[in-house]
Amino acid sequence: AAQRLASAAGGDTQKVQVVRTETRDPYRLLASTPKLISSVLAVILLTFFFMVYGENLQKHALALLPTRQQQKITVDILTSIEREISRYVLTISLINAVVGVVIAGLLNWAGLPVQEALLWGTAAAILNFAPYVGPLIGILIMLLVGFLRFDDWAALLPAALYLGVHTLEGQIITPIVLGRSMRLSPLILILALMVFGWIWGIVGLLLAVPLLVCVKLVLSRLDGMEGWARLLE
Repeated sequence: AAQRLASAAGGDTQKVQVVRTETRDPYRLLASTPKLISSVLAVILLTFFFMVYGENLQKHALALLPTRQQQKITVDILTSIEREISRYVLTISLINAVVGVVIAGLLNWAGLPVQEALLWGTAAAILNFAPYVGPLIGILIMLLVGFLRFDDWAALLPAALYLGVHTLEGQIITPIVLGRSMRLSPLILILALMVFGWIWGIVGLLLAVPLLVCVKLVLSRLDGMEGWARLLE
């Protein structure tokens, strides 16, 4: 009827399109949560539960083993894993501390006051504990600092210094130092970081070295598997 009236009046017939908006449900909103936050929360939760219930789990796991000899070997492996993980955390902490000191020194050399350079160096050391994401945030901060403190092309100097230090540390220094400290091949270390990072993202990067250490320790204490453990060194 409306079309006939419009034709009789000499007007054009136009189709009216009704756009319907849907309110996003909470499940879809939850699915859009950044993967970084989910990964960090997963690592924190796993660490917390292992700290609280790890000893209980270890006792029950040992009770499942039929002989005293097997229990002794298992306890030896778990003790070695705990010692190696502690060494890994200490090594990473020392590397990050050195990175912070170097960045602070370079920023001071570039013209920043000592206190401000120390502040950003400390921030760089803390951010370096988060693979890839931390240094990315650090570069953005350095860009902001550069544009606030310097003019023209000199504004890019803090970010360039930060990127250079991080590239040298992440691609060369850390694999070599960790390889010697944990008695692991730097090549195997880099491959493990690539594979676990590709499979599990940030969580994989955080767990790659500890898992590789665990695998090596288990292989070194199993009869006939010592050669595979030496392959990782």
